[in-house]
Amino acid sequence: MSTTKAKDIGIKYPGLKPPETTCNDKKCPWHGEIRVHGLLLVGKVVKAKMHRTVVVQRDYLVYIPKYMRYEKRRNKIHAHNPPCINAKEGDLVLIGETRPLAKSVAFVVLGILERAKG
Repeated sequence: MSTTKAKDIGIKYPGLKPPETTCNDKKCPWHGEIRVHGLLLVGKVVKAKMHRTVVVQRDYLVYIPKYMRYEKRRNKIHAHNPPCINAKEGDLVLIGETRPLAKSVAFVVLGILERAKG
């Protein structure tokens, strides 16, 4: 598995642009030393009360063969929120997998795909 700098994420996820503001956060994928590798996920920010950390909820469907139907599932992922991106509650964000940054944080917010209304 090769590691890619988040600046190359635009190739994997077209339409993602670097943030307009700069920051001096070492854990920022755009301006720091963190490399993004592995999963790229899209989810909605449900909590943004921690310092530079957000909780992202990802909804998905799982097929149940016995009943020939799909069931809804969701999981919550803690992700580092750099000051240059500064995602708020209700935003639709792209997160990327990285090395463990804290006990429960192994993802970082790469960009905001859609701002919350209101």
